Amino acid sequence: MRHPTLIATLLGGAMVLSACQNGVSDAEAARALKSVNAIDETNLSDVMLTMGDPDEAVSYFQRSSSENPDRIDLQRGLAKSLVRAKKPADAAKVWTAISLRPESGPEDLVELADAQIRANDWAGAEVTLNRIPPTHESYMRYRLEAMVADSKKNWQKADSFYETAAGLTTSPAGVYNNWGFSKLTRGDANGAEKLFGEALRYDPSLFTSKNNLVLARANQRKYDMPVMAMTQTERAMLLYTAALAAIKQGDVTIGKGLLQDAVDTHPLHFEEASRALAALDAK
Repeated sequence: MRHPTLIATLLGGAMVLSACQNGVSDAEAARALKSVNAIDETNLSDVMLTMGDPDEAVSYFQRSSSENPDRIDLQRGLAKSLVRAKKPADAAKVWTAISLRPESGPEDLVELADAQIRANDWAGAEVTLNRIPPTHESYMRYRLEAMVADSKKNWQKADSFYETAAGLTTSPAGVYNNWGFSKLTRGDANGAEKLFGEALRYDPSLFTSKNNLVLARANQRKYDMPVMAMTQTERAMLLYTAALAAIKQGDVTIGKGLLQDAVDTHPLHFEEASRALAALDAK
């Protein structure tokens, strides 16, 4: 019968003897082991950033970065984990510290601006974005620039940044959706409709853009459903969106009909639409 523990111990001893015989010092062996550990830590960090529980990831990176304060990658992991854990203000503090380190780069400032926007610190985000060299061009940088310009109602600059951001990614659906919502808030429903359509061209499954497209059309009193892929449940929810927009604009009879269509279309009981329909009938 074999004894795995004994075999492993003997193999380990053989490695040490071999190292000594080949003139490998203890320091060199320690460095080799440290390299292996670093690879393992990198893999674990990747898992924590993408698949781990956000709070567990925060704890992991807090512990690891405190034990290795010289490693900027662990500080970055901590900041990203704090964003995932919906603690953007805390993340912004970590990104601020990272941005002051000599080995930091422009992308760290982009991440800092993102955290500041999530924390509703628009003024801070604008200051941070102004610190980024103009030579650093990235999708995320220009998307954030567009959002800051939007917050200041600088529409011309916002449009320019949205267009640039869309050209810097192969998946611009989110950019077009944000751009369309910006147009909608300005009162340009027709322009918004076109942009939501572009978003769906790149990602036909994006329900937010479907809902926004129906809303943009309803604002133009176009209450029929646009031609696009949708499930039965999605269709019912979109009819509900159109109904509320119609009622808000004074087209109560049309809105009531759309509510009834929503109730009839939904594969299950559509509580919100049924309640709204009952309220209209009561009046």
